[in-house]
Amino acid sequence: MAKFTFNETSIKGVYVIETQVFGDERGYFMETYQKDIFDEAGIDANFVQDNQSRSKKGVLRGLHFQYTQPQGKLVRVIKGEVFDVAVDLRSDSPTYGKWEGVILSEENKKQFYIPEGFAHGFVVLSDIAEFTYKCTDFYNPDDEGGILWNDPEIGINWPIDDIDEIILSKKDEKWKTLAETKDDLKF
Repeated sequence: MAKFTFNETSIKGVYVIETQVFGDERGYFMETYQKDIFDEAGIDANFVQDNQSRSKKGVLRGLHFQYTQPQGKLVRVIKGEVFDVAVDLRSDSPTYGKWEGVILSEENKKQFYIPEGFAHGFVVLSDIAEFTYKCTDFYNPDDEGGILWNDPEIGINWPIDDIDEIILSKKDEKWKTLAETKDDLKF
């Protein structure tokens, strides 16, 4: 196996990335990013900001995007497990409004690359999850937008049967559907 395996999903530009892990009785080592290899795979991203969050089971963050400063994201989980989702908001895309999701966990060590022009969110499936990601633009709270996490038109199949309560921020409770938001999108 090469250092990285890039698996493009059904949505062009969205990748699930598997990383070569070197482990022994002491633990493990892995590279999570190398610009030249990512560029060669078609992910020519200029990451400018790293973020990390910790959340408890049932926390759902998203679906977030930025209107004029869209962020590409390279996401992974370093503790626990989440279901991570990207929704295509590119108006000229044949997969506009479609979603792709993947389980990210400390065990599978997969990464998920989401290019600019997508809404992004995740739900925590384990008791606790620590989530880390690189961004291609800086976070600007005045530019932030979102889509309702359970928008029936998008129809995300969240694996939440074992979760007693979905926990949303006040902001995430108030997002509108994609149909109500699409006229404001500039992607």
